[in-house]
Amino acid sequence: MSMHNLSGKVAVVTGGSSGIGLATVELLLEAGAAVAFCGRDANRLASAEAALRQRFPEAALHTQCCDVLDAGQMQRFAADSQAKLGAASMLVCNAGQGRVSTFATTSDEAWQDELNLKFFSIIRPVRAFLAQLESQPDAAIACANSLLASQPEPHMVATSAARAGVKNLVRSLAVEFAPKGIRVNGILIGLVESGQWQRRFEAREERDLDWTQWTARLARGKQIPLARLGLPLEAARALFFLVSPLSAYTTGSHIDVSGGLSRHV
Repeated sequence: MSMHNLSGKVAVVTGGSSGIGLATVELLLEAGAAVAFCGRDANRLASAEAALRQRFPEAALHTQCCDVLDAGQMQRFAADSQAKLGAASMLVCNAGQGRVSTFATTSDEAWQDELNLKFFSIIRPVRAFLAQLESQPDAAIACANSLLASQPEPHMVATSAARAGVKNLVRSLAVEFAPKGIRVNGILIGLVESGQWQRRFEAREERDLDWTQWTARLARGKQIPLARLGLPLEAARALFFLVSPLSAYTTGSHIDVSGGLSRHV
């Protein structure tokens, strides 16, 4: 895949120690960007950093253990990142996971937790890095969101509602930040291989099915036209496109990365 040359640019990725976030970090490093990424799990963060430094020994890289919901931690991450690498011109907001629950089984506390996570995992990083983004030409923010934002599922009622709000937030930020020269976009992810799916696979009852067979059956059951789960790299490529100058005339939009699962025209 031909990459845009991002030498001299600084990118920031939240939730960058595994999955889609880590794949995005790798793409940005491959393109020559200096990259800062954070995560909550110190061990996972250290493991990801060690692997990246081995693969990209000359890369400018900064990692920091940080909870995106903690305003103080995010401000420190932003300050430390700028001191180490320079002002960021690209921000990828990738933190968050899904909650399986119906309306009847979702408590008030669960609602509050879910809404807080989905909104403030974007609000906190954007606030922390906004001044840096404003100082850079061709600045951009890309947010990982879910197809649930447009196609809600009753067994994920809280996550679906929160994801729809995030889709609206992305559009609102895009309009507000356009005069500042900052583009804001998102991606809508369907079923992508992740730690969550791996844990469900390990807890499966059908022990005779391997990972490929199990995920293929899952894809058939979900009626995914491409008949498989997506790969983290495939979602990461969409985030890379949106946060890089390759999408210089795109803002306020979302790319569908769902293998055709979306039923909307």
